[in-house]
Amino acid sequence: MEKTIDIICTGELLIDYIGNELNTPISKIENYNRFLGGSPTNVAIYSAKLGLKTILVASCGNDGLGHFMIEKLKENNVNTAQIKELDNYPSSIIFVSKSSATPEFISYRQADYHIEETQIPDSLLEEAKIFHTTCFALSKNPARETILKKAKKASQLGLQTSIDLNYSDKIWPDRKEAMETIKEYMATKPLVKLSDDDCFRLFNETKSDDYILNFFSQLGAKTICLTKGKNGVVLWDSNIGTTHKKAPFVENIKDTTGAGDAFWTGFLYGKLQEKEPLECIDIAQKLASIKLQHLGQLPDNIQLENL
Repeated sequence: MEKTIDIICTGELLIDYIGNELNTPISKIENYNRFLGGSPTNVAIYSAKLGLKTILVASCGNDGLGHFMIEKLKENNVNTAQIKELDNYPSSIIFVSKSSATPEFISYRQADYHIEETQIPDSLLEEAKIFHTTCFALSKNPARETILKKAKKASQLGLQTSIDLNYSDKIWPDRKEAMETIKEYMATKPLVKLSDDDCFRLFNETKSDDYILNFFSQLGAKTICLTKGKNGVVLWDSNIGTTHKKAPFVENIKDTTGAGDAFWTGFLYGKLQEKEPLECIDIAQKLASIKLQHLGQLPDNIQLENL
């Protein structure tokens, strides 16, 4: 069967209200700008900006914010056919501080985790190449059960699974439950993206890079990208082992929100182009650098030959 979808992004669709003042705590922020947000949503939009065929599986409220989000997705050429608009739950929103480091956030979750199996039919999986999700999306049912079941089916059908382990104890306070869920997803041999911050929150202490890479590779990860901010990225791949790549210098950082999603979009783009892992990292870092210099979404006129 011909593959007409490059990436199925499954998970949180929400509004990010990002504070206007840089490096100011939420308690002091007076004005916010509204942006379409959610990690899988960002990956879907960024992928579409690179010319990939992406579909977002998500849920939002049948309300003004939901209509705004779907309109923005369509403007960015993301397939919205599998987005459910719910009458009995309002759209989810998150308030985020604008930061040159790790942003502070407060979440108000309603519709985003009501993802049902009917939104991911097997016929959709059969048309796709990559099935991508996040820890955030797995943090609540019914989304968790839906995503785990469909990820396993995707793996059986030959899709490459992918996950951003964007764990936060504020979103998912039960670490034990989170770890069991992550282990279940790891059985699909996914491509894994996680950051130093994610690891600290997940293990509730600082672990060495070797420990982290060994931990997730033993669970089944095919490739692991451990992002370390200005200290670059550590890559582990089942074929080439472990390597470290420095971060490119980025001046005039305007917004770190979504930079990790831009990085991972670049990595998945490289994978779909059948690039070697280190080439995928190059593309990922270039795309993340572009995102750091823009508030909100990535710009439209990204020159692929420059990535």
